[in-house]
Amino acid sequence: MTTQAEREDIQVARHGAHVLHLRLNRPALRNALRNQSLLEIASELARAESDDSVRTVVISGSEQVFAAGADLNEMIHKDAVATQLDIRTQYWRAIARFPKPLLAAVNGYALGAGCELLMQADIVIAGRSARIGQPEINLGTLPGAGGTQRLIRTVGKPLAMKMVLSGEFIVAEEALRAGLVAEVTEDEDTLGRALALATTIAQKSPLAVRLAKEAMLQSFELGLEAGLLFERKSFALMAASADRQEGIAAFLQKRAAVFSGR
Repeated sequence: MTTQAEREDIQVARHGAHVLHLRLNRPALRNALRNQSLLEIASELARAESDDSVRTVVISGSEQVFAAGADLNEMIHKDAVATQLDIRTQYWRAIARFPKPLLAAVNGYALGAGCELLMQADIVIAGRSARIGQPEINLGTLPGAGGTQRLIRTVGKPLAMKMVLSGEFIVAEEALRAGLVAEVTEDEDTLGRALALATTIAQKSPLAVRLAKEAMLQSFELGLEAGLLFERKSFALMAASADRQEGIAAFLQKRAAVFSGR
């Protein structure tokens, strides 16, 4: 892995030909997410969206902590109007709309805004040390970047209510059972597993992967019949692609497929 650039709050690296790695890098503040952090993440994802060589993205923290929350020093002086107009809402929206696969490698605390960032990922690999939660209630407030909405859709009402209303976090194995993370690994293997899985996905048809992600996310927005129609249209679209022709030909010829994204 060769580091390409170091921003103010994140490190940016390429892993192989098609995987981009974004590492949160505010160790003194346990990777607390401020506006600058979200701006850098959103900006790198925008670049990745327009770069055909980037097929998947992995976001991680350090080996000890993913992100322990929002940067309260930045938030404490904002009144209701300033909070409503805060530009960070635009950054969160940009992250949520990223169309390529986004994976997260999570060790240690993923709390508050860290949990909300985790939930933006399509696949989460968690180390056994992961501690995930929305403890904003302890600060006299509530989640403000999707925590009440995405958490309940992912883990269900009982657990989401417990986490948000009590502020208690859950450990990696409980997060796995609840469907909040896809796999649990030893801490030293978390990032490696996420990068390996991202590499595997990057070897598939970029167009098929993108359409599959979009179709699955639409299941949260559409009823079953509308969702099935959306899926069928996406499936039909792939019938006109070079990637589907290559995939079928490679299977029949018993060779590895080489996908172009066209």
